[in-house]
Amino acid sequence: MGVWNARVRPVTLPPRNAHARPTSAMAAAFIALIALLVAPTTALAAPGGAGAGAGADGTVHGGLSRPDYSYANAIRESVWVDTGFDADSDGRTDRVAADIIRPREPARAGRKIPVIMDASPYFACCGRGNESQRKTYDAQGRPVQFPLFYDNYFVPRGYAVVLVDLAGTNRSDGCADVGGRYDVGSAKAVVDWLNGRATGYSERGGGKKVKAGWTNGKVGMIGKSWDGTIANAVASTGVRGLKTIVPISAISSWYDYYFQQGAALYDGGPQWLSDYVESADAKRKCAAVQQQIVDGSPRNGDWTSFWQERDYTAHADKVRASVLLVHGKQDLNVRTKHFGQWWDRLAANHVERGIRLSQTGHVDPFDFRRGTWVDTLHRWFDHYLLGVRNGVEREPMGSIERTPDHWADSAEWPAAATRTTTVRPRPGAVPGLGTLGLAPAGPGSTESFTDDPKIGEDGWSANVDRPTPAKAAFTTGVLKKDLRLNGSGSVTLTAASSTTSAHLSAVLVDLGPARIRDFAAAGEGIKTLTTKSCWGRSTKGDSACYKDTAADTAKVGYTVFSRGWADLGHYGSGKHGVRLTPGKAYRITVRLAATDHVVPAGHRLALIVAGTDAGLLEPADTKPTVTVYLARSFARLPLVGGSRNVPPSATSPAATGRPLHGLPGPVLKHPLPGSAFLG
Repeated sequence: MGVWNARVRPVTLPPRNAHARPTSAMAAAFIALIALLVAPTTALAAPGGAGAGAGADGTVHGGLSRPDYSYANAIRESVWVDTGFDADSDGRTDRVAADIIRPREPARAGRKIPVIMDASPYFACCGRGNESQRKTYDAQGRPVQFPLFYDNYFVPRGYAVVLVDLAGTNRSDGCADVGGRYDVGSAKAVVDWLNGRATGYSERGGGKKVKAGWTNGKVGMIGKSWDGTIANAVASTGVRGLKTIVPISAISSWYDYYFQQGAALYDGGPQWLSDYVESADAKRKCAAVQQQIVDGSPRNGDWTSFWQERDYTAHADKVRASVLLVHGKQDLNVRTKHFGQWWDRLAANHVERGIRLSQTGHVDPFDFRRGTWVDTLHRWFDHYLLGVRNGVEREPMGSIERTPDHWADSAEWPAAATRTTTVRPRPGAVPGLGTLGLAPAGPGSTESFTDDPKIGEDGWSANVDRPTPAKAAFTTGVLKKDLRLNGSGSVTLTAASSTTSAHLSAVLVDLGPARIRDFAAAGEGIKTLTTKSCWGRSTKGDSACYKDTAADTAKVGYTVFSRGWADLGHYGSGKHGVRLTPGKAYRITVRLAATDHVVPAGHRLALIVAGTDAGLLEPADTKPTVTVYLARSFARLPLVGGSRNVPPSATSPAATGRPLHGLPGPVLKHPLPGSAFLG
């Protein structure tokens, strides 16, 4: 079975990664006794307890590093690394703060160790993880709390953990530039320092030069959201020493965070984010950089040099590191287009990689599949940073959550049997209700809709079998067997607008009852419990215990599982928009976000075409009626089994005026994500 095998292990032996879980005193003693009885003699090298007297080389047994080093006695220090930039124009090059925790025993013995690194703008302003942990320091400024479990779990196993404040945030100099050269360069500089190619200092201003003589230079970057984005970006520089990255819900091109094909997805712009995370010192010094951000990112959706600099997919051919990619299939903050286009470029360049897709929104795997995720991450880092031959690289490439807490492995991703298949919309007996199948529409066939910015995908889907003016819906017949879509698709539309501007939405909908993670709720598919579990070692100032979580589910009558948006005025190269000539037909291909979804037998597949997707897309400056020419429109979908699994088109059902199956969909309860921070 794969890395993400969800089966329960036998309980007669301790877990192979020795997770520390809350137990009663009797249960804890029993587990300790069993561990002593079954442990091989090599694991008994630390008779005074884990870490006390541990050998310099630590213990690797059963393909896993063991917690042989003391967390309480670990070295905790801060180093400021020279970036070579003077973004804040104060006359000296900017230094970024790297807070480090590493086991003391290897340092004494002269053994070199690898690094797990998280570079983030959030360590002071907002915190990391489900409990929003921040860095803390003692009275002398020495680091005390390292957010998240990476330090608690991996330092005892022979790793250093380095948490970097991106330029302009927390204790770093410089200016935040939202994925630009200062952001990326500040993180890359630390990788360079760890490999002896940059200069570090003991103080933010002045101090002694500090070398990272304790590390072997092997670095694995990890992080969620902006942090994971920086991991992608640094990997795209091809920097030597970066051996693996684990981007979680990460951006691959910043343009696609704010726009899709010219259509604005967020209010405000990147200057809002930089202002949100910058330190007070940076706010005083970085007005010029802030203005450059404003000038480079106009809200017209055009592709500028600002966005070009922040498109990491363009440099995927430089990636040397392996990639373990994690994303929520219903992430409406960093949408799944990001992982899809990044994955495709990595695949084209034969990068060693794995992928994990949940039913959640913008959620860390520690909070939707905790035990399995820690086990997977442990084995992944052991292999790529310690060189342990544990076979993780040969296990199934993908693991996908099909229903809440039920996962399926995929030997390859997309699946080997996936074929890009052309399906076509046709008119039905009732205007606005068409069919979807393999046969093309007849010449002159059209469907029309009028943009209503107050209605979005939930309103369209709930009324999929009812003619409404704001959408055109096309449905297949009832499926006789499961239909799996995995990968990225597209919808090509030939359309004319009644006004000089028009936005288009195309969504794929699974029509049928299901229980799903409630990604539209506040927890985006999880609920936080009052109990805690512990993952590693603790100190008074840094606990390894975190609140448990569980799936937050909802019964629904339909599920929107892939989305695409575009401004029709960007029909050409997509780099610059134009005003439309009313009544003139234009052809545009709307790129759908990547997904892996199974439409079960007994359900139907729908393609809905409409205007503004309320709550997710900013409306155009007009409210056009859009006519779609069906004979010159089609969708190309990544179907496992290809066209043979597409059912014959069926006549659209008569209008009922009732919600599908009597169940609503997951109605979005949060505002447009631009009003919240990325993390």
